[in-house]
Amino acid sequence: MDDDLPPPIPAATLILMRPSPGGAPDILFIERAQTMAFAAGALVFPGGRIDPEDHEAAAGLGPELDDGAARVAAVRETIEETGIAPLLPADADGGALRAGLAAGEPFAALLARFGLALDLSGLTPFARWCPNFREARRFDTLFYLAEAPADAPAPRADDAEAVRSFWAPAAHVLADVEAGRAHAIFPTRRNLERLARFASFDEARADAALHPVAKITPWVEERGGRRFVCIAEGIGYPVTAEPYESARRR
Repeated sequence: MDDDLPPPIPAATLILMRPSPGGAPDILFIERAQTMAFAAGALVFPGGRIDPEDHEAAAGLGPELDDGAARVAAVRETIEETGIAPLLPADADGGALRAGLAAGEPFAALLARFGLALDLSGLTPFARWCPNFREARRFDTLFYLAEAPADAPAPRADDAEAVRSFWAPAAHVLADVEAGRAHAIFPTRRNLERLARFASFDEARADAALHPVAKITPWVEERGGRRFVCIAEGIGYPVTAEPYESARRR
C-alpha cells in the first residue's frame, strides 16, 4: 500500500439479489475479462466508474439524493454488463437499453424514449470501499443493494469487459474462491463473507441499516510476525483481516 497515490476514480456497484428456491438469495455476478487493467479475471458485482452523464441523469431522476449519480451509475453499469435492467418494469427490454447505451445514447434519454421510470430510492446503500493498493486503477466505490424478482432472466455478459455473467448464492461463490476455482479481490471477498450470512434480501437490507456507510480503506499491519491486510471491526464484516500473501494473490 502507498500513500503517494493519485485521487481514486469515483465508482458504483450493484449487489442485485433475487429469491432462490434453494434458500439463500442468488446474487448477480460477472467474471471480468483477463485483458482488463483492473481485477482481470476476477468475479465481481456489476459496476464501474461514475460518468458525467450520470450526474446529468441524476439531476432529473433523483435531485434530492446526494449520491444520485452513483445510483444511476450502478443501474446503468448493470444494464451494460449483464443486460438485466434493475428497478425497471418487468417488461423493460434490457437488451434494447444495453444496445442504446453501447451506441452512446444518454441513459436518461433512453428511459424517456422507452417511457420508463426509474426510482432511485429502490437502492439501499451498503458499503463504500476505497483501497489504497498501488494498482493500474484505483476506485472509490459505493456499493448498493437492490432486489430483483425471483423470475429475473439469465444475464448475458457483454463480451467486452466481462466473459461470464451468472446468478449464484454468495456462499457458493465464496467456496469457489476459497477452493481456488475462482478469483476475487479483497473487497469482494469481504463482501461475500458478509452477504453469505443473509437468508433474504430483507436481512441484507436490515444489516445495512445497522451499519452506516463509511469509507473503508484497508491497511497492512504485522501480527505475530506475519503481515495482514486489515479493516476496522464493528462495521458489519465477519472477517476483518487476511494474511497479506493471500489477500494480494486471490
